[in-house]
Amino acid sequence: MAATIDKFSRLAALKPARPAAAHTKKGAVRAPDEEDALGQLLGAGVARNHFGEHLVIRNWYSTPEYEEPSGAALELLSRVRDQSISRKTRAALEDPSKWLFLDTETTGLAGGTGTYAFLVGLAWWDAGGLQVEQFFMRDFTDEYSVLQELAARIKERPVLLTFNGRSFDWPLLENRFAMTRSIAAPKLAAHLDLLHPARALWKLRLGSVRLVELERRVLDAQRLGWHREDDVDSALIPQHYFDYLRGGPLAPLAGIVRHNQMDLRGLAALYGKINTMLTESPDVVKKCESLDLLGLSRFLQRRGDIGRAQSACAQALAIGLPADVHPRAKRELALMAKRRGEHLRAAEIWEEMVADSQDEVHACEQLTIHYERRAKDIHRAREYAKLGLATLIRKRTVISRGLRDAYLAARMERLEKNFRERLARLERKASPPSSPARRQDVPGVGARKANPALW
Repeated sequence: MAATIDKFSRLAALKPARPAAAHTKKGAVRAPDEEDALGQLLGAGVARNHFGEHLVIRNWYSTPEYEEPSGAALELLSRVRDQSISRKTRAALEDPSKWLFLDTETTGLAGGTGTYAFLVGLAWWDAGGLQVEQFFMRDFTDEYSVLQELAARIKERPVLLTFNGRSFDWPLLENRFAMTRSIAAPKLAAHLDLLHPARALWKLRLGSVRLVELERRVLDAQRLGWHREDDVDSALIPQHYFDYLRGGPLAPLAGIVRHNQMDLRGLAALYGKINTMLTESPDVVKKCESLDLLGLSRFLQRRGDIGRAQSACAQALAIGLPADVHPRAKRELALMAKRRGEHLRAAEIWEEMVADSQDEVHACEQLTIHYERRAKDIHRAREYAKLGLATLIRKRTVISRGLRDAYLAARMERLEKNFRERLARLERKASPPSSPARRQDVPGVGARKANPALW
């Protein structure tokens, strides 16, 4: 019986919670009526357009301050695989007045046609600070009005900056636009999802790259002047909204609005931090921790900026990295030097790695290739091949005594085969050549020249 009552209460929540408002001029914002407790609690105005009304909350914050975007940062954040950024898109990217930060609060995290964005938060830089505008649905009949306003804002500022918005917020909104069958989803000039660079830059050090974690451990929240001690738990937001629709308390909604405001401010501050890290100023990396520099190096590698990636990786190693990360960083540094044609520098790094028991086999393999193909030093290549093979056999013996790992065993077997084949080839190259008389006995070019009549 209780389950049936709950189902009917959910259906009742879909009905309008208030009578239709009197006619108001399109685009105008009026103060909430005296009986509109929610509007007064949120400090909201009532906006009206062709499709109806919704609540709008507007605030301006002096922090985070406007930060001039770096051309290098924009290039790295917006780079696509084929590098085909149109002139119109590039112009929008380089004009901060076309940027719009976006964050939504929804009735669920699963997405799909049954999920609504009941609060749409927008922000943009204005007058040296951050202007925040939020559209709130008092019930589901406000959705068309909210989407109409959102479409108008995106038309004015078609570059979206979100945090996981490419995977969640924007697909959900596109779906809601499609469900209206009357409001077309606005076209974006570009969409910069800051989750991906944040994950690349800070996951090594932080593990979690949730926005609240980034605010606490990467952004200077104290300087920005905010805190989240009384913040609403994100997992409870949908339930708070459904409780309100059923006639529940209004106070949790004020907490949701503040939560959304904090997310928007954190998003703007995060962009500023990423923009700073991606600039080419040498002073920036001096203030970074070693794991963050390694993350920056890997991000730059994926974007094709090998020179700066190599420099960041070298600085991370110079500062000092944890023991479980250090060998991998050395390998990456050597590989980047090799890709840039700095073969002697790569060989120096590999020779340093030979002393490291974790990567000795890999270093010996690379040094064997280097001295055989680049330095043309067959004897030294053979010595490194012998060392690598002996080390590999010793490690296989140790591993075989413990638990058997089929993948690792197959990989080591393949490496051993490669070492043996390479060593055999080097032994042949190092052996003395046959005598000229012996070569003439073999039917070939030499014999043909010695006695042309026979051929």
